[in-house]
Amino acid sequence: MSPEAMQRKLTAILSADVKGYSRLMGEDEKATIRTLNAYVEIMTTRIQQHGGRVVDATGDNLLAEFSSVVHAVECALEIQEELKARNADLPENRRMAFRIGVNLGDVIEEGEQIYGDGVNIAARLESLAEGGGVCISGSAYEQVEGKLDIGYEYLGEQRVKNIRKPVRVYRLLMEPEEAGAVVFRRRKDDPLHRRRATFVFLVVLVVAALALAVWRFYLRPPPPVVDVASREEMALPLPDKPSIAILPFKNMSDDPGQEYFADGMTEDLITDLSKISGLFVISRNSVFTYKGKPVKVEQISRELGVRYVLEGSVRRADDRVRINAQLIDGTTGGHVWAERYDREIKEIFSLQDEVTQQIVEALAVRLIPEEQKKIRLGKTENPEAYDLVLRGWAYFQQYSPETNTLAKEVFEKAIELDPSFSSAHIGLVWTKLVAWRLGWNQDPHVMDEVLQMAQESVALNESLPDAHVLLGTVYLWRTQHDEAIEELERAIALDPNDAEALYALASAMTFVGRSNEAISAIKKAMRLNPHYPERYVYNLGRAYFQMGKYREAIPLLTEAHIKNPNFPPVLFYMAASYANMGELDRAREKAEEAKRIRPNFKSEIENEKSLYKYEKDLERLIEGLRKAGLI
Repeated sequence: MSPEAMQRKLTAILSADVKGYSRLMGEDEKATIRTLNAYVEIMTTRIQQHGGRVVDATGDNLLAEFSSVVHAVECALEIQEELKARNADLPENRRMAFRIGVNLGDVIEEGEQIYGDGVNIAARLESLAEGGGVCISGSAYEQVEGKLDIGYEYLGEQRVKNIRKPVRVYRLLMEPEEAGAVVFRRRKDDPLHRRRATFVFLVVLVVAALALAVWRFYLRPPPPVVDVASREEMALPLPDKPSIAILPFKNMSDDPGQEYFADGMTEDLITDLSKISGLFVISRNSVFTYKGKPVKVEQISRELGVRYVLEGSVRRADDRVRINAQLIDGTTGGHVWAERYDREIKEIFSLQDEVTQQIVEALAVRLIPEEQKKIRLGKTENPEAYDLVLRGWAYFQQYSPETNTLAKEVFEKAIELDPSFSSAHIGLVWTKLVAWRLGWNQDPHVMDEVLQMAQESVALNESLPDAHVLLGTVYLWRTQHDEAIEELERAIALDPNDAEALYALASAMTFVGRSNEAISAIKKAMRLNPHYPERYVYNLGRAYFQMGKYREAIPLLTEAHIKNPNFPPVLFYMAASYANMGELDRAREKAEEAKRIRPNFKSEIENEKSLYKYEKDLERLIEGLRKAGLI
C-alpha cells in the first residue's frame, strides 16, 4: 500500500450486527436471509438520509461512516426504532435484533474502505450493546451529550484488543422518560476507577500544575462514580451480616398522583427483605427521611451504618409498570447489581418476587424454604385490590381524621375485592385503632371491636408478622401486657428486622418489670431505625428509670423532651429522677413545667400509673412524683 493511497481522517463510525444470527440461520435459513436483506435495506436508507455511507455489508455485519457523530447517533436511534416496529409483526423466535456501536475516531481510508483503531472500537462497542440497543464511546458521548433527547448509562471502561487505552462506554437510554438522564454503572471488569482516582490524588500532592495537565490531556475521567463510605467513619458499626437500606423509589410517572404507588413498592420490598434472617434491613421510617433529598449513597451508608444501598425508580403508565433498580456497595462505590424491568401491571406480584430474589442472590444470602414462603404470605393476586391497599396506607400515614377515614374506606373496598387479602384487613384495623387512640372516635366499645378484628387478622394468616404486631399493639393499649408480649415476640420471630415490633415489645416489658430485656429490645429497634422518633428515647429512658439508673435516664429523657416538648409523661419521669437523686430544685422545676403544658396533669399521671401491671414497679415513680410535688 503506497503512502499516497493511504489517508487518515477523523470520522464517525457505525458498526452493527445481528444478535443470535447463528440461531436464526440454523432454524430457518431462507426466512433469515429475507429478513436480513429487508432490514439492511432499511438501514442503508436511513444511513443515506443522515448523510452517511455504507462502507461494507457482509453477512450480518454492517459498517458505515458519517461526517457528523450527532447524525450517526440519530441514525442509530431511528434504525432501532424502525426495526423494533418491524419485529413486532414477527413471531418472537423470528425477530432479528441488531446491536449497534458508534465511535468517533481516527481511521485509515483506502479507496472506499476504512480501517484502524476507530473501526475496531466501534466493533467492540457493538458487541457490548444489547439486541435492539446502541452503545457509544466516550469520544462520541462528548460530542452528542446535551444535543439529543435521550439518556445515557455509563458502563465503565472496556479494553479493546491492540489499543493501549481503555475505552469509555455509554449505553443509550431511548425511552422518553429517560431523556436527559445520566446513570452510572460500574461493571465488575472495570477496576480502573479506583486506581486512576488514587493516581490522580497522588500526583496532585506532588505538583498541582503537572496533575492538572495530566488530568486534562491524559486522564480525563468519566462522569463521577459513587463516593465511598469509610468503615472507620460509620456512624454505627456494620452488622455481622449483609446490611441494606432500600431508599424510596422515585416516581417517574407522568402523574405525580402515582407517588403512593412508588412508596408502596418500596415498603413492600422492605417488608419482604425484612423477613429474611440472613439480612439486616433498615426500617421504613429511617429510609423515608431521605425521600426527595439529593443525598449521596456514601452519606446514607455512613449515617445508617449499612454496607449496601438500593435505589431505583418506578414508572406506571396505563396497564404497564417499569422499575429501574441498582444495588450499590457504599463502602466501595461499586455497583453490585442493576436491572430494569418492564411488565404488565397484572404481573406486579411476580415482579416483586423476582426483584427480591435477585437482591438476595446478589448479596449471596442463603434463603431457606421457610423464608421463601413467608415472602408471599398475606398478598393478593388482584391488582386492583393491591392498588387500593397502597392508596390506603398512603392515606393512613398522613395521620389526620379526614385521611384516616379515606384510608378506612379504601381498605374496605380492597376487602370486598379480595376477602382473603391480609394487608387490607390489617390496614382497616389500624385505622380504627388509631382513631380511638388519638380521640377521633369516642365510642367506648370500639376497642372490643378492634380486638376482635385484630384476632381475626391473625387467624386469617398465622404466619404473617404484621398481624401479630397489630394484635400485640391492641393488647398493649388495653394493658394486657402478657398477651402483648407473646404476640410481639411471635412477630419478631417471623420478622427479626421489625423495629416497630421491637419498640412495642420494649414498651410492654417496661410495664411488667422486665426493664433489662426492654433495654435490649429498644436498642435493637434503634439500630434498625437509626433516625428513630423521640418515643424510642423516651422508652429507653423510662426503662433505665425503673432500674434506678437515674443518671442514665435523665440524658435520654431530656433528648425526648427536646424533640417533643408537649409530652407530659417525659417530664414526670425527669422530675421523679431528679427527686430520687435528691436534686429537689431541678425536680420541682420539671414539675412546674409539666403543670404549665398540661393543667390537668393529675389525670395524665393516673393514666400513666394505670399502665403498670405490678404495684411494686410503681414505687420509684410514685415516690419521685411525691417529692417533686406532683402528687
